[in-house]
Amino acid sequence: MRTRSECRRCDHNALVFVQPRTVIVWQQQRFDDRWRRLSQQGRPGRPAIAQEIRGLIQEMWRANPTWGSPRIVGELWKLGIHVAKSTVEKYQVRPKKPLSPTWKTFLNNHMQDLVALDFFPVPTVTFRVLFVLVILAHERRRVVHFNVTEHPTAVWTAQQVGEAFPWDEGPRYLLHDRDRIYGAAFRQRVQHIGMEAGRIAPQSPWQNPSVERLIGSIRRECLDHVLVLHEQHLQHILTRYLAYDHRWRTHLSLAMDCPEPRPVLSADRGRLVVVPEFADSTTMMSVKPPKERVGRTARLDRKHPG
Repeated sequence: MRTRSECRRCDHNALVFVQPRTVIVWQQQRFDDRWRRLSQQGRPGRPAIAQEIRGLIQEMWRANPTWGSPRIVGELWKLGIHVAKSTVEKYQVRPKKPLSPTWKTFLNNHMQDLVALDFFPVPTVTFRVLFVLVILAHERRRVVHFNVTEHPTAVWTAQQVGEAFPWDEGPRYLLHDRDRIYGAAFRQRVQHIGMEAGRIAPQSPWQNPSVERLIGSIRRECLDHVLVLHEQHLQHILTRYLAYDHRWRTHLSLAMDCPEPRPVLSADRGRLVVVPEFADSTTMMSVKPPKERVGRTARLDRKHPG
């Protein structure tokens, strides 16, 4: 048992050490504890975000790494999904490396200013070897120029570039391989037009894929089924094939369209007929390829409706 004097000394000391701000802190803690208990009676935090929405937010971050969270919020709102900016930032995909566009995006951004050229050999029926030069515009997969020669030189190649772009208004970039034919005369002509020549790595034709695919298509769909007689004959064959390629042949890279945009003709506008485009008796000679390889196009015969 404590005496009254001892209790008075304890109360006096307690009042000395307890300051007004301490009482205020205690009251704030009591207030926080009270509302914490009340809030924990239900489900804590915001309503959960559906798994599909979380996946969509992460997919948008990965597909558009340069976008900010407000723009993603705006795109989600246009889809009828209302989420907060903090929610979008919560599910942001953090890149491990500095942001860099893919090669596909990079090439698409420069496609309208990019052309490529290459040679490919064609043997004749008399065992001569002709060389075909093709200059391909990447934007619409269109061959802007081609020519045939038996003896290609740097001067001849430079002349072909000048004929392809006669008004010194060529694209910005010209892609080619490291053949010695692209020598000083060729580089001087390209610089005079205002183009910048870019060479691919040694023994890397995959770095010039568009023109390589074009050459492969010409061989598979045309030259593998004919006997080339001479230079003029090859010129005639390629002229007809490229006309077919530009007007009628669909390309995967052009969303199944043609280099020269081709309208959609539904079957209710007429009867479908098959029209030979570049394969005739003179061109095919005695070689008779399968019907599906003869390069024919289905057209609508408007004279016979229904």
